[in-house]
This record gives sequence, structure tokens and C-alpha cells, in this order.
Amino acid sequence: MRIKDIARAAGVSVGTVDRVLHNRGKVSEDALKKVMDVLNKNEYKPNLIARMLGSNRSYRIAVLLPNPDQDPYWAITRLGVIQAESEWQHYGVQLFTFPFDMMHKDSFEKAADKVLQMNPDGVLIAPILYHETLPFFDSCHQRNIPFVLFNTNIRESKALSFIGQNLYQSGRIAGELICIGQSMPAKFAVLHIDEDLDDSIHLLEKEKGFKDYVHETFKGKAGVQSLNRTSSSDFSFKRMLAGLLAEPDLKGIFVSSSQGTATVASFLKTQRKNNIRLVGYDLLEKNVEYLRSGVVDFLIHQKPQEQAFLAVSCLANYLVFKKDPLPVNQFPLEVITRQNLESYLDPQKKQKNGHEQFKYQAANI
Repeated sequence: MRIKDIARAAGVSVGTVDRVLHNRGKVSEDALKKVMDVLNKNEYKPNLIARMLGSNRSYRIAVLLPNPDQDPYWAITRLGVIQAESEWQHYGVQLFTFPFDMMHKDSFEKAADKVLQMNPDGVLIAPILYHETLPFFDSCHQRNIPFVLFNTNIRESKALSFIGQNLYQSGRIAGELICIGQSMPAKFAVLHIDEDLDDSIHLLEKEKGFKDYVHETFKGKAGVQSLNRTSSSDFSFKRMLAGLLAEPDLKGIFVSSSQGTATVASFLKTQRKNNIRLVGYDLLEKNVEYLRSGVVDFLIHQKPQEQAFLAVSCLANYLVFKKDPLPVNQFPLEVITRQNLESYLDPQKKQKNGHEQFKYQAANI
């Protein structure tokens, strides 16, 4: 209903209705009753969208994100941020990205300090560095800055919401994919590539889920070895991996990260180890090539672009429309094989083409 419709039905002036709706100025009890009767009878609800469009209020959201130039996974994530900015800019929402170097923790701390100096209305963060993010969360709480997590859930953070997958269950799915059709004797491996495990609880959750499933399936008789490559120049890792591949009972490898999947697949291809089942993550270009050629058997799809888009929308809805989000919004765990690969790639190509028009905004985010 328009204000003049309410005024006509109540038999009062437009100004009286305006004062009632916005709780300003004096209104007689008789006029207030007439207006409220009309509002209640017609189940009147204010048009929040129109109100926001006419309010000139702006909301600044800071996005703490690993440098997209370092990892194609985070480059895809950035597309989701760009898409979300295009969707929400009409409501006065501005996004400012603060990238940090995943391999240098002080880079995150510097980026986090810049965010706090900015004093944004809200923060979106992928907390892949566990120990460094805890003090940042405390600072946000002290400043009453709401924040939303995506990709990795840190329960003690008391975040407004988490957008992402159940990482423990993700590891269990990898275990199931590895174990299908396998028989004893059997040995399996979990590989973490270019990650600091002491600071990466998201990878440890995946590993725990994987190990639990394997041990439950084989009643503790199958061994699971965990290897961690901290950098590409880690020659000790290459020796350990070569020794692992030489074991005749090795039946499968689970790689905990998307970029690491291609690294391990390349090594298997070079060593001509086609009999070892390989499970990894995400539809990165190289991973898709190795899946098509049969080096990679399964990919678990984390949907990084969709995670980022929904996370921004969750925070924007809270700031603009005061809409309380779900504490946890979990994405389904989807398994990609050679048989269903094309059905996932076709819509992705359309999305990529659709996002070309938003690329120019990247410099301003």
C-alpha cells in the first residue's frame, strides 16, 4: 500500500501516516488508532528494497582472501566476489579485497591490520591460517564488526555464519571412493602439498575423516600414511613419495587440496603408476585434464565461486536488510568422474563468459 492509500482509508492526512510509519512527530490517539487499524487489516509491510534504494546508505565489506594469483582455486573464488559485488552494488554495498600471501603468515597479519584500520561494516574471510586468524576474530568482536567465514569453519570464532562444506565428511567420502573394490593387503596415503599442517585445520579435518573411514572399512588392518610437502624445493618429500610409490600394496592416494591434486597427478604420470587410485579436489584446468586422461579417478567439487558469492550475499543481507543468517550453511559434497564431467563444465563455461563483463571491477575491489 502507498502512504496516500493508507491515509485515504484511515481518513487522515498523508503527513499523519508518514509520522506513524516512521515514528516521528506527534499523532493523536484517535488518528494513531485509525492508521493502525488500516495497517493491521491490510497486513501492511514496508517495502524494504525501495527504502534502501532511496536511503543513500553505503556498506563497506572487507574481504580477506589468499592471493588469487598464487592459486587458481582462489582465482575462481575471486570471481564469486566480483559477481556478488555486481549483485549488491545497487544497495550501497562496496567490497574491498585484501589479498595475502598464503606462504607468509606475516602477510596475513599485515592484511588483517589494514582491514581493522579501515573499520568496515563487515568482514568476509577464508581463515586458512588458524593461529593467525584467532587474534583477528577477537579484534573484530571488540570493534563490533560482524564477520562471515567461508571455505573453513572455525567454531570458536563465534562468526555470524559459515558458508562451506563439512570437511570431515569430505575426507570420509574420499575414503569411500578410495576403498571401493579394494582388497587386502592394502595401503593408502594422504598427501598435503605446500601447506603448513600446524596452521591448516581444514586439511587435518579432511585427513581425519579419510583415516576414520579407511580404518572402519578394513577394521584397522589397512595402513594410512600421511606426507606433507611444505614447498616445491622439499627434496625429502620427493624421496619419501618415491619410496611410497614403490610399495606394492599401495592402492590409493588422497590429495587434500585442489592445486596439490595436479602436482601429485603429474608425479604419478611421470612414474607411470596407473594402478594407483587418485582422489583430489576441484575442477581446476589441470585437474580436469588429468581426470579426462584417467590419472585422476575422482574429484570432490568444493564450488569455490558459489561459496564466495553466497558468503558475500549472507553478510550483505545482514547489513542491508537486517536478516539474520543461518549459523552454518553447508554445501553438498559432489563427486566428479569422467562420466559426469562435461555436465559440470558446460554451465561453468557459461558462467565464465558471463563474468567477463565484471572483470573490469577487479581493480576496484
